[in-house]
Amino acid sequence: MTNANTGNYYEEEQTGLVVTPVLHGPAAVKSARILLSLFSRLPSFAGSAARIPAVERVKTQLSTQPNTSSDTQVMTKESSRGQEAKRYMRLSILAALITITLKLLAWRLSGSVGLLSDALESFVNLAGALFALVMIQVASEPPDAEHPFGHSKAEYFSSGFEGTMIFAAAGAILWNAVPRVLHPEALTSLGIGLWFSAASTALNLAVSLMLAKAAKRLRSVALDADSRHLMTDVWTSVGVIVALLAVTLTGWTWLDPLIAVAVAIHILAEGWRLMRGAADGLMDQALPAEDVTRIEALLDEYASRGIRYAGLKTRGAGSLRFVHLNVLVPGDWRVDTSHELLDEIEARISAMLHDAQVTTHLEPL
Repeated sequence: MTNANTGNYYEEEQTGLVVTPVLHGPAAVKSARILLSLFSRLPSFAGSAARIPAVERVKTQLSTQPNTSSDTQVMTKESSRGQEAKRYMRLSILAALITITLKLLAWRLSGSVGLLSDALESFVNLAGALFALVMIQVASEPPDAEHPFGHSKAEYFSSGFEGTMIFAAAGAILWNAVPRVLHPEALTSLGIGLWFSAASTALNLAVSLMLAKAAKRLRSVALDADSRHLMTDVWTSVGVIVALLAVTLTGWTWLDPLIAVAVAIHILAEGWRLMRGAADGLMDQALPAEDVTRIEALLDEYASRGIRYAGLKTRGAGSLRFVHLNVLVPGDWRVDTSHELLDEIEARISAMLHDAQVTTHLEPL
């Protein structure tokens, strides 16, 4: 039986075996393991201790008892990652403000609706970066009573929000571009406008590459989404510049609004991708197939010792990774030996997946 307030475990009925409620904290866990080890050494219990219901439930409690020291280290690292991620998001916000200014100047000087569409997408970048900064702050908060697994999923909301803003920007672009397709207008000061647009594109490219590198190192969903969106903005801007150069060479002014329509369709696809990724993360999508394969390969190394595994489940939550599995050992193994094995498996998987939180459950074969 588990006390809901303290998490202490004790048994009162059915078997007659009573375990005093002291399973709380690393020292108590160690003491309980020693006690169970003594049970397994007694001749009368040698073949049956592992199958006594009360002992089995204590073993289960031990296998799921949180390692507070390890959890604290993980949360400290998450807080450090969050602080660094926030610095990168502030850089993204500054870059968005500069590119918005440059692109609006380019639009005002040229009158190009294609450049206007590019400027509107930069407003989406700014809104997404601001919201991502808030979500990174929330995600870096330590676990509490209401959120015992932490707040790391908050970053997925930034992806969903940015995807929604992209849909809104695409609608605004289409609203301005479609009338110009029907009634083309001549462009003015195109050369100067393109120079401003080219400068903003170069800035976005540099920031996007920087964010992509940081997102991979920090495993930040928000940084990755912002980096990908900025890179999409880069390719969009390049397309607009190339097409407007074609307008200058050919004089076909209808190319400009058609480019804007193409930009709108392109960023709609990006918005859908971001929203789908956010939904997958919030619904506990499994870790990538290559990570699961690496876990399985590691566990298969223990097969020669008569050890099996079952019920392997994985999930990601922002920068955090979680792994759950059952470890099956020979029924005549001592309890302390079994739990040393579990500690070894948890430590190896955690190290392989960069501080993944691993939970194992011990079962006899």
